[in-house]
Amino acid sequence: MRLSNTVTMAGLLLASLLGATAAQADDMLGSYVARISDRDHQASDGYALDSAAQMVRQDRANWHKFHRRDSDDEGDAWFRTNDQRADLQRMLERPGAMSSSTKRAIVNGEPLIQVDVYEDSVRVSILEN
Repeated sequence: MRLSNTVTMAGLLLASLLGATAAQADDMLGSYVARISDRDHQASDGYALDSAAQMVRQDRANWHKFHRRDSDDEGDAWFRTNDQRADLQRMLERPGAMSSSTKRAIVNGEPLIQVDVYEDSVRVSILEN
């Protein structure tokens, strides 16, 4: 009976530790604020972008690569290279990264957004429409 209780307690402890590790797997790294302006609605070579994920990615290209910055834009330490920006776009295209209303606001306007950056994901919210 005692061995059974010990094994049960050990199992519960292990499950608890594994759960805590899984919850910490996507720790927040930080955030930045950006204005998604008209210049972010167009690719570097001038064609119109059609998704919010592409526009947020272009905002970071405009910040890091082309130095075309809006007055509300903040820098970030995560999306400096084209490969990092490609990762950003993939994360933005995942369910839960942006609500439908956030996507519409980005595609149809010039909102001020906040991008929360996690180890394995991002989340975008509108600060001002």
